[in-house]
Amino acid sequence: MAKLWQKENQSTDAKIEAFTIGNDPLYDLQLAQYDVWGSLAHIAMLERVGLLSITELSPLRAELKLILKDIDAGNFAIESGMEDVHSQIEFLLTQKLGEMGKKIHAGRSRNDQVLVDLKLFMRAKIEEISKATGDLFDVLLSKSEAHKNDLLPGYTHLQIAMPSSFGLWFGAYAESLVEDAELLEAAFRLANKNPLGSGAGYGSSFPLDRKLTTELLGFEHPHVNVVNAQMSRGKTEMYVLNAISQIAVTLSKLAMDVCLYNSQNFGFIELPSELTTGSSIMPHKKNPDVAELLRGKANKLKALPVQMHLLTSNLPSGYHREFQLTKELLMPAIDEILDLLSMTSYLVSHMQVKKDLLKDAKYDLLFSVEEVNKLVVSGIPFREAYQIVGKKIESGEFEGSSRTLSHSHLGSIGNVGTADIQAQKDALWAKFGFEGVNKAIQALLA
Repeated sequence: MAKLWQKENQSTDAKIEAFTIGNDPLYDLQLAQYDVWGSLAHIAMLERVGLLSITELSPLRAELKLILKDIDAGNFAIESGMEDVHSQIEFLLTQKLGEMGKKIHAGRSRNDQVLVDLKLFMRAKIEEISKATGDLFDVLLSKSEAHKNDLLPGYTHLQIAMPSSFGLWFGAYAESLVEDAELLEAAFRLANKNPLGSGAGYGSSFPLDRKLTTELLGFEHPHVNVVNAQMSRGKTEMYVLNAISQIAVTLSKLAMDVCLYNSQNFGFIELPSELTTGSSIMPHKKNPDVAELLRGKANKLKALPVQMHLLTSNLPSGYHREFQLTKELLMPAIDEILDLLSMTSYLVSHMQVKKDLLKDAKYDLLFSVEEVNKLVVSGIPFREAYQIVGKKIESGEFEGSSRTLSHSHLGSIGNVGTADIQAQKDALWAKFGFEGVNKAIQALLA
């Protein structure tokens, strides 16, 4: 089957063709709906600038919407011998509409087609990731508020340090997710720029209206410089993978805490039996396999920005075929982080915390700083108070019998700052602007 770029009486060696196409059609299936969206905007623009007539626009638009219905129903496939999703959709159009179907490619290159598809794909997936991140945030913040008075040992160097609380522990991960989402919002800003009209990276002699396609597709801005539009290939994916990687850092740390806190030596939390697995030889085992797999899968995601960086390093401006391989890093990572966020939400929501942990005498030393602070309040300089309590500890005279805490400042045991963390989250999520994007796409498809 002839390719979009193939000239008459020319063919490509079958071995070379198989190698260069690789797994691309498999990943292109995920871009199919976005390719139709881009084509709908493109033909509307072509009609506006006089490269299509209104009598051509209507059947092209109708046929593209029928293809979109097949995609939504799961009936769309990239046929054997077809190079990519762009070729498949143009082939379907020419089958139904003949020569008219071929006009859709005027003023466009496969380079800016795939760029538009990927931008639209990443933009939509960032919305999904932000929703899943927000769901986990809600679970964590709810747990933080519910358990703000349940004390927990705090550690430095894995040595008991100072009193903490489950409210602080859950809330810390909620706020961490908001900070991670700062990178996600930055990735969204870059994904929300329109490369359509950049062609192969050097524009077109056609009078293309790039501002119109920007508006129709709900992009915030166009990539103004056509060379830079092409240079965003790999760069946008890198932004998204950096955001995914940072969320994965938070999830892996939380999973590690769960593994520690669920173990008998710590015994701070308990996972219901249905969330654990057993041993083939030890009847007492209740293993936190879910947390361990969360940790492992999140750790794998941390490496992806490095892989993307190496894949796209040392490339000059312009298009290069290596960019095709960015899909193989990006698309599975998006599926993975969505799965991990969902599973972490499920795990945390079913987690049970143990109360009155700090009543145990083994945690007496956690309260040494409280004793130092009491002496300071009575007028003794801090360094002197520190020495007094230190000597009591060394001589075995420190009892730590007083469990009274007076932490009141923002973000401490007595004031976990739930409302402030929620406000940070709300302010950041409002910056994405998903509503405007979705409204534009709904209008395009109407």
